[in-house]
Amino acid sequence: MSDESLQCSFCGKQKADTNLLIAGLDAHICEICIEQAHGIISEESNLEKTGISSDMILKKPKEIKKFLDSHVIGQDQTKKVISVAVYNHYKRLLQVNDKDDIEIQKSNIIMVGETGTGKTLIAKTIAKMLNVPIAIVDATVMTEAGYVGEDVESMLTRLLQAADYDKEKAEYGIVFVDEIDKIARKSDNPSITRDVSGEGVQQALLKLLEGSVVNVPPKGGRKHPDQKFVEVNTEKILFIAGGAFDGIERHITKRLNMASIGYKSSNDEIKIDDGNLIQYLIPRDLKNFGLIPEIIGRLPVVTYMNPLDEESLRAILTDPKNAIIKQYKKLFEMDGIELNFDNSALDLIVKKAVEYNLGARGLRSLCEEILTDAMFSLPGSNQTSLLIDKSYAQNALNRTMFKKLKAVS
Repeated sequence: MSDESLQCSFCGKQKADTNLLIAGLDAHICEICIEQAHGIISEESNLEKTGISSDMILKKPKEIKKFLDSHVIGQDQTKKVISVAVYNHYKRLLQVNDKDDIEIQKSNIIMVGETGTGKTLIAKTIAKMLNVPIAIVDATVMTEAGYVGEDVESMLTRLLQAADYDKEKAEYGIVFVDEIDKIARKSDNPSITRDVSGEGVQQALLKLLEGSVVNVPPKGGRKHPDQKFVEVNTEKILFIAGGAFDGIERHITKRLNMASIGYKSSNDEIKIDDGNLIQYLIPRDLKNFGLIPEIIGRLPVVTYMNPLDEESLRAILTDPKNAIIKQYKKLFEMDGIELNFDNSALDLIVKKAVEYNLGARGLRSLCEEILTDAMFSLPGSNQTSLLIDKSYAQNALNRTMFKKLKAVS
């Protein structure tokens, strides 16, 4: 074969178009393909050094927020804060042997907001986007080690299960600790005796939040000496805590009132929004509520969820990718029935949800009440469409309320 007819076996470039063409046994490769292959090997090597699965997709903060926008209505400030914290956390894990030797500490997150405002949804959406395992655990069932209840290590058992018992994958996952306000200290004084499900649990959580190697029973349950444990390093696990912190507004009000004492009218132009005091939240308010300073220090990113108004609730019904109305339409579609809501019915659902004060969860409860009879009787019938208007929705809600009142009497 003449030199002119030689070409790269990978990209097909002729020898004349390359600076270097290396010959193998039955093939050739040019310098451009060598450089690309070296780049791929280096990238894979870096992923192995960090331990992060190649399945994980890390996007820039703006892209993370855009993804959250398609699933979560409103809460712009929280979505910005979460996007930056998550990006910085996983960027820190991708850092490989930096020359500066600067160790970046992880930034766990705490979200404060009323029930049904979307705290759990944000955590789930982040995990879905990054393609990492997530464990959602309830702090209310946890007790100090040695007491009846779950040890704090049980949350890592859940994470292992979510990662199909792949320890390396679990160590880059997310743990969402819900109802963290329920383990608040019962009084301002440090506990002399055991506060089994309060301050004691906070103390036990410290080592997990900061980062340490923990012995985890892979199948859950109580620990005992003969049991086999899995050693899990929590240093790379992102912890997101959430809670309603019912009554924290009193601490915020007290602080804002005290701050205004002794100041002249120079502060008069600063208007305080009494309808949404949670936006003025600072770590000190969490301490006054009953979280110990050590745990607040290990949850440095503090953010809040705004209460949902009628406009937000209306959007939650119809706008997100997994909107409640879209879910019910899909359920009916599976039975060959076209479901539609008119605007008056949607407005009624929103109005009732505001009355119930249950946030987005209230919307689903109302939709269930309105559609239960139809979901029971229509599958298997000849009806192919159903329109929910205001009178249909009102009658369905009245019937449900009447049945409940009758059951009580």
